[in-house]
Amino acid sequence: MSFDLVLLRTEGKPETYICEGWPEDLKAEIPGITVHFARSPEEARPHLTQADAAFGWIDADLFPLAGHLRWLACPQVGPHPSYFHEALVNSDVVVTNVRGIFNDHISAHIMAYVLAFARGLHVYRERQLRREWRPDYETVYLPESTAVIVGLGGIGVETARVCVAFGMTVIGVDPRIEEPPPGVAELYRPDAMTAAVARGDFVIVTVPQTPATEGLFNTALFRAMKPTAFFINIGRGATTDLADLDAALRSGVIAGAGLDVYEQEPLPQDHPLWSAPGALLTPHVAAIGPYLDDRRREVFFENCRRFAAGRPLMNVVDKPNWF
Repeated sequence: MSFDLVLLRTEGKPETYICEGWPEDLKAEIPGITVHFARSPEEARPHLTQADAAFGWIDADLFPLAGHLRWLACPQVGPHPSYFHEALVNSDVVVTNVRGIFNDHISAHIMAYVLAFARGLHVYRERQLRREWRPDYETVYLPESTAVIVGLGGIGVETARVCVAFGMTVIGVDPRIEEPPPGVAELYRPDAMTAAVARGDFVIVTVPQTPATEGLFNTALFRAMKPTAFFINIGRGATTDLADLDAALRSGVIAGAGLDVYEQEPLPQDHPLWSAPGALLTPHVAAIGPYLDDRRREVFFENCRRFAAGRPLMNVVDKPNWF
């Protein structure tokens, strides 16, 4: 089946990494495809009127032009909520994403937090800066610890696998899957979140930002955790109330927190979380690693082949829930 495809490169949006060689590569692989490479929304306008598919962002002001659109490929896993504007959500356009391409990199970052907290590196780093020799941190013995992983998508499942390799017990919380994935000892629904996090020595959040997860982690859930527990968030910053987290760390409600994502990015220089006790902060780098462009290309090209053949697409998004 022939189809018209628009690749949208929009400055300031993540799809600036679109490879300019893609049009030629797609034409070589998929007979009958017509590919338009647009370097700006203005350049995309005349092509969107006939487009069957597109890769990138189609904002609400452009979307009315795309009357023939049947498939929109998002270049991210969890884009800004504005991606899912009302017109797109209410349309018949199928949206896909690139989930799965970051699993190994992000799970490694999560385990870096886990190991740092377990062995006291967050404490000893501060003492190093003060030239203070005090070897008295009480380590966490991982084979006797429990990780509660909130969100069992690809990243959560891979993190569970690595946790189990260190001897940890894993409890999962997820709204969609029916059976615990390999390595997950118990599975709970989000309505049992409070009971689940109360059992964790590490509470690891991998969920995307959705209407249901915005502000999910707040004072009430931090107070449900053990005072010796560590909170780790590499999902989306909007899931966690940073003022509540800062208060929980300063009051000893929880023992520490590892964050790679924040409500506001960059985190303001005057934000109190920078100096909160037990906080390990990284600047939204958990996904960084090799082969991402190749993996993104592979997912998109496979979906182009499927679209041309009339087969089901990979990584279809639940549009009202943004993931």
